[in-house]
Amino acid sequence: MNPDLAWAVWSGERQRRIEDVLSRLLPNTDLAPALLSQAMRYAVLDGGKRMRPLLAYAAGELTEAPPSLVDAAAAAVELIHAYSLIHDDLPCMDDDTLRRGKPTCHVAFGEATALLAGDALQALAFGVLAGGRLPDGAAACALLAEAAGVHGMAGGQAIDLDSVGATLSPSQLETMHRMKTGALIRAAVRLGAACGRPLTGTEAAALDCYADAAGLAFQVVDDVLDVEGSAATLGKTAGKDIAQGKPTFVTCLGLAAAKRQAASLREEARTALAPLGRAARRLAELADWIVLRTH
Repeated sequence: MNPDLAWAVWSGERQRRIEDVLSRLLPNTDLAPALLSQAMRYAVLDGGKRMRPLLAYAAGELTEAPPSLVDAAAAAVELIHAYSLIHDDLPCMDDDTLRRGKPTCHVAFGEATALLAGDALQALAFGVLAGGRLPDGAAACALLAEAAGVHGMAGGQAIDLDSVGATLSPSQLETMHRMKTGALIRAAVRLGAACGRPLTGTEAAALDCYADAAGLAFQVVDDVLDVEGSAATLGKTAGKDIAQGKPTFVTCLGLAAAKRQAASLREEARTALAPLGRAARRLAELADWIVLRTH
């Protein structure tokens, strides 16, 4: 089978799978509070790349975990991601009106309902993970909490907000995005891998190196696309970061250098996987997809 077609088939199947899993997990809209349930489903379903669930499924393949055992971990990281997008788009944060090609949650449902939808999605994520079939649910919840908290996603967002109008060095920018974006990507890989056989020390170190490089690459490419993309292709407002005075890898390094860094990080991610052999094939393909994507 053509390798490109194989990747398309695999990723498409996993994307459809996680969509079904999420649809089953999200609350029904015919029960009270119906509007909150509608907002939760609106923010999660029918959109997004599902990159974090794909990472979880790919890491699960490395440890021989069937997709059914990875479903809870994949859903939990996507629910956390969706909640973060709702909150990021609020007027008190990034004040955006377009997400995944449709009005942001607070535009569609009002600020109060959007805020509650984000809160409820975060709670649902931990409930799903705790109720999943992971070997150690408590450890999994602790890992996700760390990735989403003050030393991870939330902390990175706080630094991002504080950095508007400031000039950050490349190392400061990397630190911020390893927290804001990278922490949840690392969690997706670790949680997916935890659904199967125990990792060796070599495998665990390789996955951490891979996830760090892939997570940073994702953000570098996002910054490039914010300059080169359009709202039609991105599904969100283009050029907003620079317009708001936020430091990005493009403003810090220049467009050409940012593209070179993305390519270098792609190779770094792939190199980290080399000791893992063919079992890490999907993770390697995901590194390519992260860097070569157009939205």
